[in-house]
Amino acid sequence: MASNGSDRRPRIGVTTYLMPARHGVWDHEAALIPRDYLDVVVRAGGTPLLLPPLPEVDPGVLDVLDGLVLSGGGDVDPARYGAQPHPRTGGTSAVRDAAEETLLHAALAADVPVLGVCRGMQVLNVALGGTLAQHLPEVVGHEGHRPAPATFGRTRVRLDADSLLGGLLGDEVEVECYHHQAVGELAPDLVPVGHAEDGTVEAVELRGPRFAVGVQWHPEQTADDLRLFRSLVDAASADIRIEGNA
Repeated sequence: MASNGSDRRPRIGVTTYLMPARHGVWDHEAALIPRDYLDVVVRAGGTPLLLPPLPEVDPGVLDVLDGLVLSGGGDVDPARYGAQPHPRTGGTSAVRDAAEETLLHAALAADVPVLGVCRGMQVLNVALGGTLAQHLPEVVGHEGHRPAPATFGRTRVRLDADSLLGGLLGDEVEVECYHHQAVGELAPDLVPVGHAEDGTVEAVELRGPRFAVGVQWHPEQTADDLRLFRSLVDAASADIRIEGNA
């Protein structure tokens, strides 16, 4: 982890995705991420650094990062957890899946704090040996987690009181969500600490003292609640202070 002393803002890597984009006279593929992610990292006290999904990712990039956000986006390729694709599974990218798993394992090895958002929580689960339910409405019997295209659902999540997230957000929180997949079989090293009323796992934490959490909702959409991103930045700041005083 990089350190120039305790007087700088923590550098938070944010994963991006490749999509067709138009700007000015140009129409081509670009590495994108909604601006909400960048704004919330800045407001929480960090400096966002964008991480494109490259075919070959250098794990050494973690040497300049103090925290990592695995962002939302398309579905994880079911081949990564040994399943055939469901007819509703889409938007997969083998390059992005591999790139983010590489970054995640490098971050965990280096004790860099990690926050997985929506797809990012699913990447965390799959990378550590879990599986996904590929079309959640078939499991819970409703479309409430993704009510319509480009429309966030509202979900009430009950959090375990003795978990990191429970201590941070309280016993219950209402969140913005947009997902049609969810945790199937939970990875052995993860603990489910948040559930929707229909039983869907909405939050997980890595066993042990490291800051590595995943939420199935989109905290970047709630501009007036910075607690989760501030917790990530605080965890990154603590490591900077430790290294700066070493």
